[in-house]
Amino acid sequence: MKFSELALINPILRALEEKGYTEPTEIQEQAIPLVLEKQDVLGCAQTGTGKTAAFAIPTIQLIQQQQMSQRIKIEALIVTPTRELAIQIDENIRDYSKHTKIKHTVIFGGVKQGSQVEKLKRGIHILVATPGRLLDLINQRFISLNDIKIFVLDEADRMLDMGFIHDVKKIIKLLPSKRQSLFFSATMPQNIIDLSKTILNNPKKIEVTPASSTAETIKQFAYLTNRSSKISLLKYIIETEKIEEVLVFTRTKYGADKLCKKLQKNDFRAAAIHGNKSQNQRQKALKQFKKGDLQILVATDIAARGIDIDKLKYVINFEIPNQPETYVHRIGRSGRAGELGTAISLCEPEENIYLRDIQKLIGHKIKEVKDSPFPQTDKPMTAEQKKQQNKEKQRRKQEYFSKKKSRKQKRTPQQ
Repeated sequence: MKFSELALINPILRALEEKGYTEPTEIQEQAIPLVLEKQDVLGCAQTGTGKTAAFAIPTIQLIQQQQMSQRIKIEALIVTPTRELAIQIDENIRDYSKHTKIKHTVIFGGVKQGSQVEKLKRGIHILVATPGRLLDLINQRFISLNDIKIFVLDEADRMLDMGFIHDVKKIIKLLPSKRQSLFFSATMPQNIIDLSKTILNNPKKIEVTPASSTAETIKQFAYLTNRSSKISLLKYIIETEKIEEVLVFTRTKYGADKLCKKLQKNDFRAAAIHGNKSQNQRQKALKQFKKGDLQILVATDIAARGIDIDKLKYVINFEIPNQPETYVHRIGRSGRAGELGTAISLCEPEENIYLRDIQKLIGHKIKEVKDSPFPQTDKPMTAEQKKQQNKEKQRRKQEYFSKKKSRKQKRTPQQ
């Protein structure tokens, strides 16, 4: 099927052609006609399958085809969990709507609100927002949701993981009862299904892949190793595989910074992004990575959600997530839109159980690399050893942040 067969208007078809899009993905092929028919949609599709275009393209068309009044008002609201993902969605809307009269903007926290408020005052049709900043500007009376005709909740499972459930419920209460609602999630556990029932009205369900599955285009490997060998193993993999661009995941912000410094000491061009970095720092690192100025981008799960890098071939789990659904999201950064990808996990003894949980969720065994120069030899720690290790971790973290605070105070000029 071609996009031209989906009853799309010429301005959108022209924009898609300029981006080199000719054939819709499966989620786009199923969702776009339903949204254009003004149906509520419950969509389950893994990361990288084209969910954004599946809701953005028909939303633009529905608003464009309406009789636009002189007073521009917010008619579509797209809520998503992270700044990076919000920016990405807004950029896609910009590309798809470039030949229409649609006005749009994105709002998110972590930056001053001035420029965002100015764009809102000039008038927009489509608003992309993270929950916290949206509620903040509603409370300040810069935003009204009274005219919303289309509401999109994107990455719903991640929204709940990040603790936004109460914010989402507050937003839903402020929406008109008569509206079209679109609900998209990469996984569909029971709590997501329960939430969808409070938002959607007789929805059409789309499930292009089994819930919590991984793309067939992604090859998955696991190296069983020791914690003390992980840095050496990571370096070995990058060098032997001649990896020019790789996204590396850690569980914590502290761990991301620590790993990044070690990689830099080993002459790798690396940068870290996480929640403690400013928006400008995160965007700068991401731009450098996309341009090829960085070889390694070290990220935590929250910061990496929404990273959309064309043809990213490698994702490495330096630390395996303790939530198996998170693994699905992580490796979905590669193998996007039918491209080939490779996911590599470095598994220390304490993470063996996490690896088993992941394999149970995705329904198949991840191939273990047997000829590793750094094989797993250690036994899992006892409860007492874990306790001592956690104490040492806390001590090092406190020392790290104490030094960081001290350096910051020294840089601050005396009043």
